[in-house]
Amino acid sequence: MFRNRLQQLMIGRNGPDALGRFTMFVVLLLFILSTIARNGVIYLLGLAVLGYGYFRMMSKNVGKRYLENQKYLQITDRMKNFFYNHKTYRFYKCPTCKQKVRVPRGHGKIEITCPKCRGTFIRRS
Repeated sequence: MFRNRLQQLMIGRNGPDALGRFTMFVVLLLFILSTIARNGVIYLLGLAVLGYGYFRMMSKNVGKRYLENQKYLQITDRMKNFFYNHKTYRFYKCPTCKQKVRVPRGHGKIEITCPKCRGTFIRRS
């Protein structure tokens, strides 16, 4: 009975998405931090973020919430790719033209060909 009413209420609404889950995680962190620090300002900030999270979940403007979520996903993907690339690749500058060249890590001593000037140099990956 309650589940059916909840399903009826959520028809046509945005519901939880990646940005919504992130805001709820931030709310949890702010509430824990406000409890530890005994600071009312942090608690009020947590309430404001909680209100924003529920606003997003209950919003019927699904298109706008979708665009907000896509922007959030683009930012997080860029951050993930930045850290991922630096862990699995090494970056060298070509001694001739100073072009940055990306090579995979863990292949020992390799000959690298610069894509810009076609010069070759040997480095350890």
